[in-house]
Amino acid sequence: MAWFKRKEKGITTATEDKMDVPKGLWYKSPTGKIIDADELERNLFVSPEDGFHVRIGSATYFEILFDNNEFVELDKNLTSKDPLHFVDTKKYADRLKDVMEKTKLKDAVRTAVGKSKGKELVICCMDFAFIGGSMGAVVGEKISRGINHSIKNNIPFVMISKSGGARMMEAAYSLMQLAKTSVKLAQLAEAQIPYISLCTDPTTGGTTASYAMLGDINISEPGALIGFAGPRVVRDTTGKDLPEGFQTAEFLLEHGFLDFITPRKELKDKINLYIDLIQNNDIR
Repeated sequence: MAWFKRKEKGITTATEDKMDVPKGLWYKSPTGKIIDADELERNLFVSPEDGFHVRIGSATYFEILFDNNEFVELDKNLTSKDPLHFVDTKKYADRLKDVMEKTKLKDAVRTAVGKSKGKELVICCMDFAFIGGSMGAVVGEKISRGINHSIKNNIPFVMISKSGGARMMEAAYSLMQLAKTSVKLAQLAEAQIPYISLCTDPTTGGTTASYAMLGDINISEPGALIGFAGPRVVRDTTGKDLPEGFQTAEFLLEHGFLDFITPRKELKDKINLYIDLIQNNDIR
């Protein structure tokens, strides 16, 4: 009990001898649950305490969905330009350079092809870490090329959306991607190739207004925010209180905008199940 009967006042440990808690050792979910970071990762970044789905990027989704995390990335060196010479708090060109260095990503979406449960699958997955997953010309182009690869090789297509919407720095160039990707998805449908759309938190703006809601089957992770304008904007515009749970995945499922809500642990099995059912194949 010597520590309790301390004779010397103050903290006497030398600075170099102090033990700091490493950053990221614990994760606190929005409901206040504390989870060990290693346990969270082992649980696919889903809180075992309350089922909260932590935002993850394309690297983790590819690891979840592709067999042995083996895939070939398509068009990985496409990067955005600055045709409008846009400037807000900094030049768009400088912002692109900074975010590429910080995230080690080329843009807000990655496209890959590999095997999932033994069969080929094309996956386009958005990364929120890259300017809020905003949809610019490169995002639209990479999605379109991913769809082209699906059509050319007769491979099912999966889109994983995680976006704040259109990229304002590209103005009309960004808005054109809504039509561009929608036309490509129409071509995919004409080729009778399955398209599964997975909405994750958040899926908003032009993303929701185009490819995110055009799947043969539209699914979502639990608790995801999905909508066009955010709840605050809708509330301020309409001047009315919003229903409880407005724009959550559960609310959209209840009102017919989603087909299923699928926990992250079940994504690989369920996505391949839907593809097998659409193609009238034996269930894997």
